Amino acid sequence: GFAAMKYRGAYNASKFAIEGWTDTIRLELLDSNIHISLLEPGPIETQFRANAKAAFLKWIAIDTSVHQRAYQQQLRRLDKESSGNAFVLPAESCIAPVIDALESTHPKIRYRITTPTKVFAVLKRILPTRLLDKILMRAA
Repeated sequence: GFAAMKYRGAYNASKFAIEGWTDTIRLELLDSNIHISLLEPGPIETQFRANAKAAFLKWIAIDTSVHQRAYQQQLRRLDKESSGNAFVLPAESCIAPVIDALESTHPKIRYRITTPTKVFAVLKRILPTRLLDKILMRAA
């Protein structure tokens, strides 16, 4: 929820919303014994591509869109069985952070799991937005 990527508006919006909601709940519960943590997994190998492709085909009119070429490229990406990204981790990579959040007396506020998540969290704080946008466009 801190780095947007083009053609993923609904997905990006949902993640940004979870960031804000988590921060709000954490503040509201500061005086309680309830700790709020957020997992920020980043690229994890799941069925996301298959599910995204089904939704894409249902809701996007590719043939009549000015984004037809980009949408076809997105479909080719979604057709792949795996991402091919060197930084993608298996879903099991989320288990240890979840256990830590549940068992720790002082859990982290954010658990950033993959390398890209850790790197972009830092880059967002130190880079001008226009430069970060260029990097995100290349990453997409």
